[in-house]
Amino acid sequence: MRVAVLGGGVVGVAAAWMLQRDGHAVTLVERAEGPASFTSFANAGLVAPGHAYAWSSPKAPGMLLRSLWRNDQALRFKPALDPALWRWTLKFLRQCTLERAALNTARKARLCLYSQALLHQVVADSGVTYDARDGGLLYLYRRPESFVGALEKMRVLIDQGIELRSLDPHAASEIEPALAPARGRLAGAIYAPSDESGDARLFTLGLAQACAERGVTFRFGETVTGFRIAGDRVEAARTDRGEVAADAFVLALGVFAPRLARQLGARLPIYPVKGYSVTLPVAGRNNAPTRGGVDEDNLVAYARFGERLRITATAEFAGYSTAHRPADFRHMLAAARDLFPDGGDWAQPSYWAGLRPMTPEGSPILGRGRHANLYYNVGHGHMGWTMACGTAKIVADQIAGRPPEIPLDGMTLH
Repeated sequence: MRVAVLGGGVVGVAAAWMLQRDGHAVTLVERAEGPASFTSFANAGLVAPGHAYAWSSPKAPGMLLRSLWRNDQALRFKPALDPALWRWTLKFLRQCTLERAALNTARKARLCLYSQALLHQVVADSGVTYDARDGGLLYLYRRPESFVGALEKMRVLIDQGIELRSLDPHAASEIEPALAPARGRLAGAIYAPSDESGDARLFTLGLAQACAERGVTFRFGETVTGFRIAGDRVEAARTDRGEVAADAFVLALGVFAPRLARQLGARLPIYPVKGYSVTLPVAGRNNAPTRGGVDEDNLVAYARFGERLRITATAEFAGYSTAHRPADFRHMLAAARDLFPDGGDWAQPSYWAGLRPMTPEGSPILGRGRHANLYYNVGHGHMGWTMACGTAKIVADQIAGRPPEIPLDGMTLH
């Protein structure tokens, strides 16, 4: 079967890998000049089932409100004359109850665990290297009340089979010696020993090369603009360079998917949520962290990639702009430097901002809509790297007529 994958981030390239393994003739179309050039370019790098909590939680509305006059909030709302922003925000707020947050977190955790296992399989089969680090991730709490709340809510993840351990500051600094200077400023930590990290861009570049060696066709620098439809089937994807005909299509276009989906009669509840990223060199530094984690009270994530330290933070509801300025990174850099004063060369930051394709629930949209041969693989939000291999396998199974290996409740259009 001829299958066209629309989108060349980690989600699309993982789908192309799974599809070519099933024997399909796969063509991938990507607007940029290479894979992993947008949302997958400089993300947090955490493969983190142990951090699969839904962002739409009872605390979220307060953060969004305070962000109107404070710039130190992990969630930021920037009002704009964009009806899509207001529609999406109302749907997000409806999910911010204890009951919905627990349900959404459980669904995300199940998918993340499934996907992590498939990531290991893909790496074994492809030989891709990507500055991977296993040995777990640390979730750090500065305030005692935050730590107590975390111990209460982690039960929903434990119930999904994720191992989590409560640590005092001394035990946390034994697992991560680079935390020793900040030990007195921590109330505690949660350790997820099976979580891991790695550079999603390096993984995507390597997997794209492995796909190409196995016959996948890549059409870079080509933007999908619409579809040629006959009845309930898509016959071709229209691009600014012509058409791509196929027997089946996978829509993996991240934040750009809703605009195209409207041509298919679908309203995807996806909106871009902006995140900020800094990468620092660590060569010559003697106390860089050896494993990744999250400063939970500031929602600042960090991960070590070889001789680089990646720091990411913020979820900004601000439309499709990826513009940024050094001031946007001030709070996250201060929080990270407080934890790891000798963690990297703080004088050489490399700044980036990207857009996460978020659904109100935080889980992706998978499977078919009204067209029999078009499959959605979109809306992975802040966990696209963690979820990519799992959703790729799910979509490949659906195209092959196999039942998915995990339940998809809450993750389809129907």
